[in-house]
Amino acid sequence: MARKEVTYLLRSRATLVWTFVMPVIFFYFIGTITGGFSVGPAARESISLRVPPDAGFLVEQLARRLEDRQYQVLRPPEEQFARAARRLVIPAGFTDSVLAGKPVQIDFSRAGGGLGSDYDEIRVARAVYSLLADVIVAGEEGGAVAPESFARLAARPRALSVKVERAGARKKIPTGFEQAVPGTMVMFTLLVLFTSGGVWLVIERNQGLLRRLASAPVSRGSVVLAKWGARMVLGLIQISFAMLTGTLLFGVDWGSHLLALWGVLAAYGALAAALGILLGNFARSEGQVIALGVISTNVLAALGGCWWPIEITPDWAQKLALFLPTGWAMDALHKLVSFGDSSASVLPHLAGMTIAALLAGALAARSFRFQ
Repeated sequence: MARKEVTYLLRSRATLVWTFVMPVIFFYFIGTITGGFSVGPAARESISLRVPPDAGFLVEQLARRLEDRQYQVLRPPEEQFARAARRLVIPAGFTDSVLAGKPVQIDFSRAGGGLGSDYDEIRVARAVYSLLADVIVAGEEGGAVAPESFARLAARPRALSVKVERAGARKKIPTGFEQAVPGTMVMFTLLVLFTSGGVWLVIERNQGLLRRLASAPVSRGSVVLAKWGARMVLGLIQISFAMLTGTLLFGVDWGSHLLALWGVLAAYGALAAALGILLGNFARSEGQVIALGVISTNVLAALGGCWWPIEITPDWAQKLALFLPTGWAMDALHKLVSFGDSSASVLPHLAGMTIAALLAGALAARSFRFQ
């Protein structure tokens, strides 16, 4: 029964589109506008320099300081420089003017504004002022300032030092595809199992197919288990496809705890499949299933952290997410994929979703309607 049910579900064009096509579109669209392909922690933002031929050796010192502030320093051709997101124009005779004590203006421009623009200005200013400070110190030592002067300054013992101790793993809030792919996967798994999973129950009930099963020598529990098993398989197919696509097309690293990750996703799929049966059991028409499925999925996705990292929301929203199945799944995925936590950290999520799936399945079996 479950095998036949899966075959019927996968024959539906709507199911195929929302299982295999729409998630990929959402992966790309949401991931691009929230961070692009820079999903790794080592990804650097680029800054383009326009350097005249007579700029001198201080440009290299400035470039090194920009790299210390996590920039990838580029020197593209003029046509590419004009389209760069961050542009730094070095004036002619830069080194000679600085060493002669003349005022020098470095022009920095950036596409867009907001906090990101302010942060760029701070980083560029720190690079410029640290270079100026080293030039002043090197000049006070006597003699001409040369590239070797900066090497001597770097080797000099520092009068002021900072003691650094490890305070634990840094919680880097996921952005780009690191957030979009898991979030979209969790959302669309729920959407498909709510809509397609529920609609087919309504269709079979209206066409009298379930009444035939009621007259067959099959228990009510077996029928519900078969319906649940078919939807569970559909959910696992969708999850597997989403993870494979996220890895191959969008470079998502799912971490080193794949067994725990699969356990969480399987428990989430089991819960979503049971809830989809409940929705199809209580709905009276296909329109009710689709309307309730779409609305509830979007509400749960928004409040559970599928659309944006729940870590950027207020405390009350983060606490509310822990009472929702989408919130359980996303919190567990962030712990395993983004925060580097151990497999033991998601045991509460796994237990909670498993217990909820069993309760929802028991309720579905007791309330299942053949007509």
